[in-house]
Amino acid sequence: MIKIFLVAILAMFLSVGCNKIDIKTPFEINGENYSATYKEGIDFYSQLAKLSPKASLLEYGVSDSGEPIYLFVLSKKIIEDKNSLAFNKKTVILINNDIHPGEPAGVDATMMLARDMLKVDSLKRLLEHVVIGIIPYYNVGGALNRNSTSRANQVGPESYGFRGNAKNFDLNRDFIKSDSRNAKVFAQIYQDLKPHIFVDNHTTNGADYQYPLTLISTQKDKMNPLLADFMTEQMVPHIEGKMEERGYEIVPYVNSIGQTPENGIVGFLETPRYSSGYASLFNAISFISEAHMLKPFETRVWATYHFNKELIEFCSARSEEINTNKATADKATQTQSKFDLTWELDTSKVTLIDFKGFEAEYRKSEVTGQDRLYYNRDKPFTRKIRYLNNYQGKMSAVKPEAYIIPQAYAAVADLLKLNGVKVQKILKPQSIEIESYYIEDFQTIKNPFEGHYLHFGTSVRPETQNYEVKKGDFIVYCNQTSNNFIVHVLEPEGTDSYFNWNYFDAILGQKEYFSSYVFEDTAAELLRTTPKLKTEFETKKSQDPEFASNARAQLDYIYKNSPYYEKSHLRYPIRRLLDASQLVK
Repeated sequence: MIKIFLVAILAMFLSVGCNKIDIKTPFEINGENYSATYKEGIDFYSQLAKLSPKASLLEYGVSDSGEPIYLFVLSKKIIEDKNSLAFNKKTVILINNDIHPGEPAGVDATMMLARDMLKVDSLKRLLEHVVIGIIPYYNVGGALNRNSTSRANQVGPESYGFRGNAKNFDLNRDFIKSDSRNAKVFAQIYQDLKPHIFVDNHTTNGADYQYPLTLISTQKDKMNPLLADFMTEQMVPHIEGKMEERGYEIVPYVNSIGQTPENGIVGFLETPRYSSGYASLFNAISFISEAHMLKPFETRVWATYHFNKELIEFCSARSEEINTNKATADKATQTQSKFDLTWELDTSKVTLIDFKGFEAEYRKSEVTGQDRLYYNRDKPFTRKIRYLNNYQGKMSAVKPEAYIIPQAYAAVADLLKLNGVKVQKILKPQSIEIESYYIEDFQTIKNPFEGHYLHFGTSVRPETQNYEVKKGDFIVYCNQTSNNFIVHVLEPEGTDSYFNWNYFDAILGQKEYFSSYVFEDTAAELLRTTPKLKTEFETKKSQDPEFASNARAQLDYIYKNSPYYEKSHLRYPIRRLLDASQLVK
């Protein structure tokens, strides 16, 4: 009897608590041109977590600014700490906010949505099928660097944060190189949740048009076909229809072919450096919502609110199918042999879509006296425009059975582990046959980009060699659901490979050289005793006049084809193990 009484009291208490979930956000309190500060936002989520057992606020790690990055979790299951984040048979949705704190519509939209998920009966029921993780402020340093002028072309809010983080990184370029503590914390959150669906809320600049929000969907041609078909044929059309019913019609992200959208738009290719590109490597269906900068802040927030809400409702209704699709895609990734590393736009495939814009016109600039572009809002139009959203794999790699990482590059192994990759240590020294890459060619940008002189256009030459594996070296087997990530970062030719992000630049510098006057006699002896080298040398001289007239170049040619030339120069240190059975564990 006492037990029944206590249960009744507890139920009444929880019921009263849930009825009190009517707290307002700073956005609602301050006139809807206001975006919550970091402290206000975290305080709000803390209140929600105290009011409902379905809400939890977890301090996940420290950002570059020294302030915590939090994860707010909505779940029917009570979450006590990070170790509780296991959600069998639930569809997990991860929503990221404030990666660019000058674009804060998602901050305020998801605060209201989180509250409503705990308050409104029709939304509370969705937690039967979904778990929602919200990162309230990802770029904490940028959020704390608050002003009202850094986005000169944006309409409101009255104050907002700055794009760069505490180390002045654009965090939406940092998901592979991981220069920031923020990126490392994000990887922990992502790998703990293992989301089926990922959303990153943004605000766009660029052309003017009628839509309050545009949408970047994961580039379909990079995805597992099952996920791509489900996203493009069912998920996105459903959400588009619901958004139109709500009065917030959306269109694909306006990435114009020419100066204005009337010339057509191109699907955005989000490589792994971007949040959605990173998430797609792990078979998450991913979206970047882009509220339009020239719409009032209130409109941007509500458009973002409704997009996230419609997405959650769809995922709840189709939870079982979404989970099955991801499980199938993950299993396929484990056995997939070939992975595309770079892509190019297929200009032969064009779709016509309806587009609601404003007429682009020109008038004299008051500043320069030259013609300037403006969009005439008194002349709205709806017309067909070209939409190019098909990409072809340009360069690909066949995965090895495993990659060998020398222990000198333990930082690379640690980064792989942080991103959910299983990395093992080799316990016995041994000699094995591996495939080494030599960097044949690459280009480097002239100006630094996000703290790096990024390489591109990389090409390699494979060579089979015997290799002495040391005890303590690392091995990464390519039978994992994270294979797509593994191959993308460890194959040098990948757009966002660790090589292209300068993790291995030391191999690009030659460490030993020769003195010409001393090496002359050695070179002559090498030509006398190595007929093959002599033949190749004489052939090159006869075919290349510039080479034939350059004594230093000739000596260098002989040096680099001799035993004196260091084998480590331009040799990529990550080895490919094509036959893992030869390795003694």
